[in-house]
Amino acid sequence: MPFSLPPLPYDKAALEPHIDAATMEIHHGKHHNAYVTNANNALAGTKFADMDPVAVIKALGEIPEDKRGPARNNVGGHVNHSMFWLLMAPAGQGGGGEPTGALAAAITSAFGGFAQFKEKFQAAGAGRFGSGWAWLVVNGGKLEICSTPNQDNPLMGKAIAGCEGTPILGLDVWEHAYYLKYQNRRPDYMAAWWNVVNWAKVAENYTKAGGK
Repeated sequence: MPFSLPPLPYDKAALEPHIDAATMEIHHGKHHNAYVTNANNALAGTKFADMDPVAVIKALGEIPEDKRGPARNNVGGHVNHSMFWLLMAPAGQGGGGEPTGALAAAITSAFGGFAQFKEKFQAAGAGRFGSGWAWLVVNGGKLEICSTPNQDNPLMGKAIAGCEGTPILGLDVWEHAYYLKYQNRRPDYMAAWWNVVNWAKVAENYTKAGGK
């Protein structure tokens, strides 16, 4: 069973009032755990069962057709959520504020400023019909915003996910990420989420992705 549920890097109530404890408990303990279980079941007995999950989603075209859909959905869900938890921190304790340094400069260069970036990023999340993600990616050394359906990830490539690049920030806009607290008010959830974004982690991701 190569894939396992990573522990949260903070208490499930640590992101309140912006992300409530009940949502975190269900989102991490039920939804993410289900992706892990289903991914392990789907790939059992194949060479992909022993691969890093990021390597698996990059190699979806090599996975047997009967296992490709379950791998796309469940390994994708595992990769996306494993990243998502690390992109947040308690407000005022690493979460919230604005990016600094090279990341801040790159955001200003790409989008005209932090406020403009937030507006475009939220539009990507709000405009995603049904379930999916909004992403900030490094593509060819440059920052881009895109959105993917379901548990697709830009690392899967444009032909599969509809966009490409290395994600450095992602926002889950599935209803299970916000419905207990925000009901159908996805824009309210997205606006509150900025209070817990861990910009130090995003900056680390930016550097690792080869941002220029």
